Amino acid sequence: MSSSNPAVPEDPNPAAGTAPDALAVADMESLKAVLAVTQAQVTENLDKFIRAKAETENVRRRAETDVASAHKFAIERFALEMLAVKDSLERARTVDLKTSDAALEKMFEGIDLTLKLMDSIFQKFALTGISPAIGEKFDPEKHQAMSAQDSAEVPPNHVLMVLQKGYLLNNRLLRPALVIVAKAQAEASGPGA
Repeated sequence: MSSSNPAVPEDPNPAAGTAPDALAVADMESLKAVLAVTQAQVTENLDKFIRAKAETENVRRRAETDVASAHKFAIERFALEMLAVKDSLERARTVDLKTSDAALEKMFEGIDLTLKLMDSIFQKFALTGISPAIGEKFDPEKHQAMSAQDSAEVPPNHVLMVLQKGYLLNNRLLRPALVIVAKAQAEASGPGA
């Protein structure tokens, strides 16, 4: 029996061993070339990934900054329009009421013009008033009842008096109208009434 390892078959032609070694070396060289190309692609893809991640982070930060600015300056146009109203009111305060009734009339005229200016600004910005008419049905979505009073003229659960106008901003309630609501008159009860 020979002393060779039974797991490794013996090469019957020892002279032919150089050709497979040359093929193995050639395969090894081509694998090294493929590995080098693959490593270069991995490095390039990693670089692209890092750049894309950084760009995404920059876009996110810019978006956060834009949103913060939008919140901070959302009413800029409205504020600019309201400056004209403030200017008109300040001019009205400079009127010397002691001089004549004409000055008082001019002041009231200026106040009326200022209110018209303010109404046009409100209209530009979709700010609409809620001023229910006397006798209008009480709407808890738009009105806030401050109290209820007996009334013979106005049916119960209807507006008896408006204390303060309410406002809608783009059809969303900004402030409810403060109202007094009518209730049924208390019937006189008891003897002698």
